[in-house]
Amino acid sequence: MPQITVDCSPGARTALDRRTFALALHRLVVDTVDTRLEACKTRFRPADETVVGDGETDAPLVHVGIALLPGRSEELKARLSQAVVDLLLEHLGTAGGVAPHVSAEIRELEPSYRKR
Repeated sequence: MPQITVDCSPGARTALDRRTFALALHRLVVDTVDTRLEACKTRFRPADETVVGDGETDAPLVHVGIALLPGRSEELKARLSQAVVDLLLEHLGTAGGVAPHVSAEIRELEPSYRKR
């Protein structure tokens, strides 16, 4: 916990220094939700094909999903998701002059979640 998944379009994969972003994201999560740094785990998944709007642009697209143990307020989750979007924009900039599409979702882990 937290379990972090980052889905990246091809354009985002070339524009985003994934390791640097993940390290900054881990620090942000620790500071926001009061967890341990070593508990943060991030997986990057390529989204091989993405289509935005009418398909006229190949704008970078990134979605970050963060799963936390239950008990955080909706306000805290909203604050974290906005901070993640802001951090993404800092790290992506404008790739090739095209504004990226970024999003973040904070959810609670199911009661069946186990780790070792």
